[in-house]
Amino acid sequence: MLMCRDLAGIASDYIDGELGFGKSLSIKVHLMMCKDCRSFIGNLRMSARLMQGHASARVDGDVIDRIQDRVTAALEERKPPNNPGQ
Repeated sequence: MLMCRDLAGIASDYIDGELGFGKSLSIKVHLMMCKDCRSFIGNLRMSARLMQGHASARVDGDVIDRIQDRVTAALEERKPPNNPGQ
């Protein structure tokens, strides 16, 4: 069964229609059971639409670097410790 963490890793491919039938079906089944992931996918779809509407806008490289740093830090905070109990 697909886990929330697995879905988060392939959500963009799902939204873009880049996954095979089996994987897409697995996601649809998961979404029927998981309110949080339905919300996540909905927010991701909305974000993608907003970004498409502003595709011609230029963003300063420093802004992109700060966003990447924040995303990386947030992902690191969510990782379980490598050696729990040591």
